[in-house]
Amino acid sequence: MPQKKPPTATKTSKSPKSAKSPKPAKATKPAKGAKPAKGAKPAKAAKTAKPAAPKRAPKKRPIFAEGHKRKFLVVVDETPECESALAFAASRALRTAGQLALLYVIEPDVDFQWLAVEEAAREEGHSKAKAVFRLFGRKLRAMGFEDIVPEEIVREGVKSEEITKLIEEDEDIGVLVLGASKDPSGPGPLVTSLAGGRLAGTFPIPITVVPGHLSIEEILALA
Repeated sequence: MPQKKPPTATKTSKSPKSAKSPKPAKATKPAKGAKPAKGAKPAKAAKTAKPAAPKRAPKKRPIFAEGHKRKFLVVVDETPECESALAFAASRALRTAGQLALLYVIEPDVDFQWLAVEEAAREEGHSKAKAVFRLFGRKLRAMGFEDIVPEEIVREGVKSEEITKLIEEDEDIGVLVLGASKDPSGPGPLVTSLAGGRLAGTFPIPITVVPGHLSIEEILALA
């Protein structure tokens, strides 16, 4: 009789392992030295708008108001063209019942380290200013302006800056009169910086430039 095969044991299937939860993807960092794609512009930080500066209202000078006289300002020194400016300003002041003002500016040449030296230089500057005023007083009388008594003003500092400060402070100054040098190198530093430079369009009062080649007689006929 054939022998019966023993029944084969049934294999038990293993239960599958529980699936692990997927890990979150890591953010990829840009490689070092990598350049941004063409056309991509970095976002700019928003700028806060600055408040606009208030505009300065034009200042009306009370030159022709009661109790005021229009002043013609002349900056005096030892240059020959100052005499031309003096003649024009004196004539205009006389014809328009105005006032003549003479300004002398003491400009320090160096920065003094000792107070005694600074005081000595200041005294020398004021003495020189008085001498220049006496000289221009004689010139006025020689031109026939004996009745004009000019206002004499002395200031210390940079000449162009002191002129502007004085005009801002004295509301009766209506015209600045400058003499232009006839030297081929140029009309002079004041004419160049005030009448022909960046300040010309914003200067607070009109500037009259008198050519240096005109004689005193020609100037008086024009003024």
